[in-house]
Amino acid sequence: MPASPVPGEFRSGPLLLRDAALFTDLYELTMAAAFFREGRRETATFSLFARRLPDTRAFIVAAGLEDALEYVRSLRFTPDALAWLRSLGRFDAAFLDHLADLRFTGEVRAVAEGTVVFPDEPILEVTGPVIEAQLLETALLNICHLQSVLASKAARVTIAARGRAVAEFGLRRSHGSDAGLKAARCAWIAGCESTSDVLAGKTWGIPLSGTMAHSFVTAFSDELEAFRAYARAFPDTAVLLIDSYDTIEGARNAVTVARELATAGRRLTGVRLDSGDLLTLSREVRRILDQAGFPEIRILASGGLDEHDVERLLALDAPIDAFGIGTRLNVSADAPSLDLVYKLVRYGDRDVLKLSEGKETWVGSKAIYRLSGPDGRAAGDLLALADEPPPDAGEPLLETVMRGGELVRPHPALNQIRDRCAAQIGALPEGLRRLGGHDTYRVRPSEALRARQEKAVAGARAR
Repeated sequence: MPASPVPGEFRSGPLLLRDAALFTDLYELTMAAAFFREGRRETATFSLFARRLPDTRAFIVAAGLEDALEYVRSLRFTPDALAWLRSLGRFDAAFLDHLADLRFTGEVRAVAEGTVVFPDEPILEVTGPVIEAQLLETALLNICHLQSVLASKAARVTIAARGRAVAEFGLRRSHGSDAGLKAARCAWIAGCESTSDVLAGKTWGIPLSGTMAHSFVTAFSDELEAFRAYARAFPDTAVLLIDSYDTIEGARNAVTVARELATAGRRLTGVRLDSGDLLTLSREVRRILDQAGFPEIRILASGGLDEHDVERLLALDAPIDAFGIGTRLNVSADAPSLDLVYKLVRYGDRDVLKLSEGKETWVGSKAIYRLSGPDGRAAGDLLALADEPPPDAGEPLLETVMRGGELVRPHPALNQIRDRCAAQIGALPEGLRRLGGHDTYRVRPSEALRARQEKAVAGARAR
């Protein structure tokens, strides 16, 4: 188990957030204050799930669970935080005294990180005293939203790459340092083979990759001399950026350096294309390298690419061995947000639901069972009540990960999460792996859930 958190601090990878209990929306605190004033202490269950997916998404890769659980464990209001809240003049002394002793004492059930989920399926559920559970809403949504968005985007890129290496290197355009680090971790989970983010490499052991910038080439008066200088520094790992001036001439200069390295018993690893018609250029560069006797030199392509570019290039048999994907992955440019929500589904002994048009919710604590077809691929999910008997077949996806405010077991290693994600994506039907025009996956409510839902709807309308 990880060490108990320092009161009031939340550590996410190498980054530290102090007074993390204040990392919330004001209305979480005002609702908690009103609950406290009214003496509401009943047990509540909240479900965190996606109401719907963007048109370009067939599935979500659930990510961020480790951070989510560590945030829950760290929930403390420090004396400084309470003093600041007192200065606002919004909260009475009895409520602030209650916050001083507050810890999360409840239960969390969740899918394993790296699991593929679909609309209405809980990524996690929180059960505990209503004030404790309510105060977690904003932070848990923030943590799970970003990482699930990024892991889902990275999964699409790796699907499009058809087994070719994908390097994540969008740190410089990520939305802040935390997002940049999480992008590297999520990309690794979803199948990318390396990152340019050195701190992510140190923190999680993710393999690092990198080439050079155009500034290195243009800092020399001659492109060939720039290539030679870089090769002298890294004689066995150099990847040369060949499009600063003329890509074809750059390829010929790379051949010159490759020959010079070969005479010294060394080898040029690769060349990178970062602009222009990548299909035509990659074919011509491949021809130049092969004719010079260097078929082993790899071609890496980059330059504002996303999964659709990768899919198109490989469909046309572009001789590209690896892809560097940056900005569009790290900001999930085509779908930067999910309709992820945290909704009360049970309070005390009463099922709770929302009937707002387009925002209806299912009642009760849930279970998810994944059914498999004869080919072993996912064939549909059953959304059931957690307290109903399990079906005869189906893999249960939600499990208890925290009880009494403490972890049930240590967090899985990152490689285990990566392996699970690969298995989950590999088990998807081909119709769900398509980047466009994908199929819709069936999530069916159980008869018991449907009956409880109808009863709760009738009761809500009667009230």
